Amino acid sequence: MNVLIFDSNEKLNEAGSNIMTSLIQTNPRAVLGLATGGTPVGVYEQVVKDYDRGLVSFKSVTTFNLDEYVGLPEDHPESYHSYMNHHLFRHIDLPAKQIHIPNGNAEDLEAECRSFDERIADAGQIDLQLLGLGHNGHIGFNEPAHALIRGTHIVDLAEETLKANARFFDSIDEVPKQALTMGVGTILKAKMILLIVRGADKAEIVHRALTGPITTDVPASLLQTHPHLVVLLDQEAGRLMA
Repeated sequence: MNVLIFDSNEKLNEAGSNIMTSLIQTNPRAVLGLATGGTPVGVYEQVVKDYDRGLVSFKSVTTFNLDEYVGLPEDHPESYHSYMNHHLFRHIDLPAKQIHIPNGNAEDLEAECRSFDERIADAGQIDLQLLGLGHNGHIGFNEPAHALIRGTHIVDLAEETLKANARFFDSIDEVPKQALTMGVGTILKAKMILLIVRGADKAEIVHRALTGPITTDVPASLLQTHPHLVVLLDQEAGRLMA
């Protein structure tokens, strides 16, 4: 585990972007696992800047997003399809056929989960999996539980997750109650995992996830078992890691 703490968001964003773009420069056919939410926005902005400067091309890259809400139209402003298009995809040369996001509006959600896992398997091992961290220790939408599911699956979102995501909607009642999420088993198969966390409100869960016991009650604690985990923290999120 390599934990880096930054004194500015600009430096953190540059570090995250450098890891991603360096991988693609070395391996133009890289397979990326991508995350959404507030945490990676600055990293994606820096990636776009690097692309605009001609430092990287995504023409041969394949991407898989961690998750998507169930029942939210793809063109809804808070869908993860819309998020990725707004923050990254529309700004770079990544072909649409190489973009994979779970379809939360599929007629058969179980079949969509199986299909998503098959597409990941066909693409080969994920080279770099980008992650954020939920207040309750979730990664993707893998919520705390007695047992965790290996592959892509339907999940009922925890109350804490609904409250955290309510800031993106007009009210908590509008937040979808379910999502499709990549499973922890798939996440842990990635060659490299890049965990990015910001904010003082995440300091305690960062400490629990990275130094506490490995338990499904804190899904992110399983990242301690990964052979190539890089963690980027701002000073507030990392204040208990010193």
